[in-house]
Amino acid sequence: MKKHILLFTKGIAMGAADVVPGVSGGTVAFISGIYDELLRSIASVPAALGMLVRGRIRAAWQAANATFLLVLLAGILTSVLSLARLITFLLAEHPIPVWSFFFGLILVSSHLVAREIQRWNWSRFVSFAMGAAFAYWITVASPVQWGTGSLSIFCAGAIAICAMILPGISGSFILLLLGLYPFILGAVKGLDVSVLALFASGCLVGIVSFAGLLRWLLVHWRDLTLALLTGLMLGSLNKLWPWKETLTWQTDRHGEPVPLLQANLLPGRFAEVSGQDPQLLLAILLALGGVLLVLGLEWLASHRQQSTGCAE
Repeated sequence: MKKHILLFTKGIAMGAADVVPGVSGGTVAFISGIYDELLRSIASVPAALGMLVRGRIRAAWQAANATFLLVLLAGILTSVLSLARLITFLLAEHPIPVWSFFFGLILVSSHLVAREIQRWNWSRFVSFAMGAAFAYWITVASPVQWGTGSLSIFCAGAIAICAMILPGISGSFILLLLGLYPFILGAVKGLDVSVLALFASGCLVGIVSFAGLLRWLLVHWRDLTLALLTGLMLGSLNKLWPWKETLTWQTDRHGEPVPLLQANLLPGRFAEVSGQDPQLLLAILLALGGVLLVLGLEWLASHRQQSTGCAE
């Protein structure tokens, strides 16, 4: 029970991260020590379904590690459904402290991922550079406007879920680029079952397909893949920079203006342009809080492994 409660809590943290455009639930899974098991479990779902069709229910449950997936999914859904309004409010009313916290969290997380790379050479550096360049390009790309038809919602779910399990690329930000973030978040808040069912179906197809590929890469090309993931995380920091100037706006489906394109500013320049307090001290403290939270989770995970090893 204690193990399941801890896993449920990790699911809550993943869900909270996925709601924020620019932060990935995959990052939380990585720093909390469940990333490899998550990919392995998801990739086993097709084989488990085959067993289930043949009536081997117990074997199917074990093959898919279904208890792990269900407990984690329960935490994610609990977080998304309960925290969507709170996080939307915090991003709208207190953006600098929120972005600062996640900036510190992702910065130190990239260090922890890079630390797992056994040996750096030119191929690892190329992979790192490609990941950083791609993530940076994603953060500065101009949003497009997808439709809200059934096929669009299904495809958006398949694409966004792939980003959600990649450390450094946010599924929420992918939805923002597709012009569907306000629409999907509105469906979550309003519990629009038809939209959520279509989106979830796309997510299911996308995550099962992509998790298998990513797991294969981590098994056969682990250092190269970790270097790519490190680059993705560092490249995404451009999106998380707390002080921004909004260059263009768009109108959401409720007729309210939301930022479309933004440029990063230094704190002093932000104060000049916006006339607002840059909250520099609070931003630094919350960034350090993000760093300490990740280091604390990493210490707890390693301490737990050591305790398990001694017990065996």
